[in-house]
Amino acid sequence: MESVVTASTDLDTLSDFFDRYGVALTTADVPAIAACYALPGLVVADTYSFSFTSPAAVALSFVGAAPDYQERELVAANAQIEDVQQVSALLTEVAVRWEFLDSQGGAVPGEHYRYLLRTTDEGPAICTVIRTA
Repeated sequence: MESVVTASTDLDTLSDFFDRYGVALTTADVPAIAACYALPGLVVADTYSFSFTSPAAVALSFVGAAPDYQERELVAANAQIEDVQQVSALLTEVAVRWEFLDSQGGAVPGEHYRYLLRTTDEGPAICTVIRTA
């Protein structure tokens, strides 16, 4: 029997996904970051947008972020899921506020993002990231 995949609004599934993504970000595990994305993908902010069509392009877009995490001595990331909306049968929009922990154990406030996730047989994958206020 064929399994039916539907958009995930399950907080445990989404928390596990963002936990893996946060670990990948703070450890500069670029292949793991790339594995969190559906292709093609899109990143949107107030002053720029960029898209990527391959895992290598995803990796290149995050190589520049690694020094920032290291300079700020960020060692852990925690995604606070603030809102979840099912958009379609396979798409979910998730509002996340990131909080970080530095090497001294101090909390470091992060940014807010909205993620459009596509549910696949392997789990959620990021289609679009929007930095929000």
